[in-house]
Amino acid sequence: MQEALRGLVAELDAGQPAALATVVQVQAGSPAQVGFKMLVRADGTVVGNLGGGALEARARTETQVALHDGESRLSHYSLREEGPDAVGMLCGGEVTVFIEVYQPLPALLVVGGGHVGQPLAEMASTVGFHVRVVDVKPERASEASFDLATITPRTYVVLITENHVTDEQWLRRILSTPAAYIGMIGSQRKVRVIFEHLRSDGVTAEQLARVHAPIGLDLGGRSPAEIALAILAEVVQVRYGGGGRSRALLGSVTGASP
Repeated sequence: MQEALRGLVAELDAGQPAALATVVQVQAGSPAQVGFKMLVRADGTVVGNLGGGALEARARTETQVALHDGESRLSHYSLREEGPDAVGMLCGGEVTVFIEVYQPLPALLVVGGGHVGQPLAEMASTVGFHVRVVDVKPERASEASFDLATITPRTYVVLITENHVTDEQWLRRILSTPAAYIGMIGSQRKVRVIFEHLRSDGVTAEQLARVHAPIGLDLGGRSPAEIALAILAEVVQVRYGGGGRSRALLGSVTGASP
């Protein structure tokens, strides 16, 4: 059991999803015992066991399905050859397994740890992001560089370096990744010029449509911390698919009561 739990921690620390199947109820004859645990990693490998045999094979398959769907579930198995939930065994018992899916924290990659990047990193950490700050100045960064392969569909990227040249350089790199969000700071003119450069080099309209630029929701604030808040608000909006409208206004439109 401890091996499965240690494996779960290792997967989450590595930014990988995993699913943990735990026997929570046993009735009558069964090779499984309450508390048995089996970890299924994203690559299909397994740590721990639920007692072996057809029961474990069926639970392993359902755990892989739950991991793929991203949804935890409670599964029941009848250790008989026939009947509802039968797994083809002769023990005659009943086993209930809780399959819990774990997702790593979403990652926020902040490229540029300056006066906006620092408050953004602090706020994002507070609301549940695993924050990585990249900057050429070590004192402003959590890491000096990173591998593009570490960017996943659960990574949100914010480009806020100190000049348009480096923002454009980073944007060219990030566009090839499956990032969930790509945002770039700058004026309308800066964005237009950079987009023109990219289009002339063959970057498609579909690729550019992924970029949120100028970055952030229009909250009206102008201080570095307020700009960081506006950026984070947009990231959260994209993460959850929110509309970005006032909830009070939304309530008055839908007729919702307070």
